[in-house]
Order: sequence, then structure tokens, then C-alpha cells
Amino acid sequence: MGFNEVIRMALGALRANKLRSILTMTGVAIGVFSVIGVMTALSVISSSIESGISFLGSNLFQFAKYPIIQKDDSDTYQNRRNITFEQAQEYKRLMEGEGTVSLKVFDRGGKAVGYGRKKVQGKQLVGGNENFLLSNTFTLAYGRNITPEDVDLSRNVAVVGADIPKGLFPSENPIGKVVQIDAKPYRIIGVMGEKGSSFGQSQDDTVLVPITKFLADFGRANRTVNVATQSMSQATYNATLDKGIGAMRIARGLRVNQPNDFEVYSNDTLINAFAQIADQIRVGAFCISVIALLAAGIGIMNIMLVSVTERTREIGVRKAIGARRRDIVRQFLIEAIVLSEVGGLTGIVLGVAGGNIFAILWDIAMVFPWAWAATGLIVCSLVGIGFGWYPAYKAAALHPIDALRWE
Repeated sequence: MGFNEVIRMALGALRANKLRSILTMTGVAIGVFSVIGVMTALSVISSSIESGISFLGSNLFQFAKYPIIQKDDSDTYQNRRNITFEQAQEYKRLMEGEGTVSLKVFDRGGKAVGYGRKKVQGKQLVGGNENFLLSNTFTLAYGRNITPEDVDLSRNVAVVGADIPKGLFPSENPIGKVVQIDAKPYRIIGVMGEKGSSFGQSQDDTVLVPITKFLADFGRANRTVNVATQSMSQATYNATLDKGIGAMRIARGLRVNQPNDFEVYSNDTLINAFAQIADQIRVGAFCISVIALLAAGIGIMNIMLVSVTERTREIGVRKAIGARRRDIVRQFLIEAIVLSEVGGLTGIVLGVAGGNIFAILWDIAMVFPWAWAATGLIVCSLVGIGFGWYPAYKAAALHPIDALRWE
């Protein structure tokens, strides 16, 4: 028998039992979907992170009360002293000439910004100094930035993200307009350039005010200041980091034998933290997929054994007219592989589509995990061969006379 004839007969047998074949392929599809979907989503997120972490500039490290990822000992971080504005100012003084120091404190809840009868909700209010835009990779579209004098004199001025003028001043120049932020007046002095979204969160709804005015209007209680330092160059980064840690310890009043009571992180820290989580998720997805594919493989073996039993007389007729054992083995193996591969292809398509939902929601480039897709197809082939071999061997081992007598 020719190979094309074997394939035609195998596909014909699958078409004769459509529902059973579809259910078996669905089991394989679920197993492949679970791993391809997760891997695609992780690839999308990883690509977004590595292409540019929007809230940290280059050659920059940051001090904060809390780590990037809090573990079970979160009470330890909760009980730490806040980094106060006075400590942050002292740190800035100690680091003068070593790099650009940015101070930031923000409100976790969205604020309402109003002008006249118009109001836009859910805007991110940030208190910062003159270096906030630089260290957080914002640009200034027009107007001016906050100055050291604005911070020292606690002026009620604001630099707003691109979304605020669109909502409040669609056909006017917002510079000089006085808006209400939670019923407190602020004069707009500048508008940031559009920055887009990061992880589904718009970065163009930020409202920057002098950190001193922020603390005066919205309170100092339970506020901790994030302190970012940008070194002069990549070559001086490590030296600046070492001096920065020492300066922060001095500003915090720590003795030589006391450990740091603050966290230090950078772009690499964020990427590594995500990589650790992603690796754990990959292991979990792989284990789930293995279990699902084993269950699907058992389903393939079951349907093929049933098929052998149902087609015993057909096998006897074929062997009686000259079909060889390898022809019978090949036919049943091809049926098992087709079941597995069609299910695998379906799982890959659904997994890639599901994983790229994050790309659509976050407006970033979609990805196709070629390596994982190829691995999925190879695994599906192995599942088809592994679980289809015994039924194929059983079919080929039937004696023609016994098979012809089968009713």
C-alpha cells in the first residue's frame, strides 16, 4: 500500500466517528492551550518590560520603603520607618554633584481634576521635585517644568499629563488655567508629552505638583518618599550606587552595625523580579499541561483500542488480501498522530490568541512563541505515537482467520 492510501484510509476512519474524534482532540487542545496561552502571555509581558520600563530611566536606582515584590514577611516592611521628606532632602544634599536626584510621593487613589463645570476623574496625583520628569522618562510638550523655587516656596502649580487638557480644555490653551484638585486650586504651568499606556494603565493622566505643596495639602501622615538617583553615566553607575546607599544610611541615621531599613531597586531589579515570577508560572503551566496531555493520551489510546475492536473484521479482510503488518501499524499510528496534531494545532491557535489579549489590552506588539509552538507539535506527535503504538500493534498482531470470524 502506498503512503497516500494509508493516510486516506486513516482520515476516512476518523471522519466516520466525528464526535468521538472531536472529543479526543479537544482533550489534546486543552493541554496545549494551557501551556501556549501562558507562555504567550508571559512573552508579551516580558517583551513590554524589557523594551522599556516606563517609570525608571536609564542608569537609575531608587530607594523605597517597600521592595518590588513583598513576601510572607510583609509585616517587616510595614513596620519600617517611612522615608520622610526631610530625610530625602538630606540625601539630595549629600549626593550633590554625584547625580540627578528625584523625589516622589504619590496618592494611591485617583483624584478628580475640575475646571468650571467640567471634571475628569481618576487622575494620578504625584508630588515631586524638578527632576521628576527626567527620572521617570516624561517629556514636556509645552509650558515649563516645576523649578526648585516652586518646591522651596510650596507654590500651587501643576504640570499635567496629556489627557487632562483633552478632557478639560479641548479647544483652549491650558497654560495659566487654575484647576481644582480635590477642591484645592492649582495653576497649570506645563503639559507633558504623550507617553501612552504601560500594563494597561495610562501614563498620560498624571498630575505633578511640588512635593512640598502635595504634603501640605494632602497630608504627611503615612507618606513615604521614593528617592531616585540617576548617575552621570553607565561607567559611574556602581560608584554612584555605593555612595547613594551610604548617603541614605546617613540621612536615615543608621549606625554602622545596623542593617539597611530601605529597599534599593533598578531596571534590572524589576526585570529579574518579573523573571523569577515568570519562571514559577512556566513550571506550573508545564506541569498542568503534562497532566492534561497524559489524560488526552489515555483518551487517544482508548479511542484507538475501541476502533481496533470495531474494525477487527476490516483488518482481517485487509490482511487476507495482502496488507502487511507494517501497513496496519502505519494506518493506526497515523490516525493517532492526526488526532493529536489537530488537537495540538487548535490548542496553539487558541493559546496564542488568548495570550495576546494582554497585547491588545495594553496596546503593545503581539508575539508568537515559535519555540513553544514547535515544542507543542513535537510533544503532540510523541503523544500520538506513544499512546497509539499499542492499539496499532494489537491491530497488526491479529490473525487474519480470527479477524474474519469476528462478529
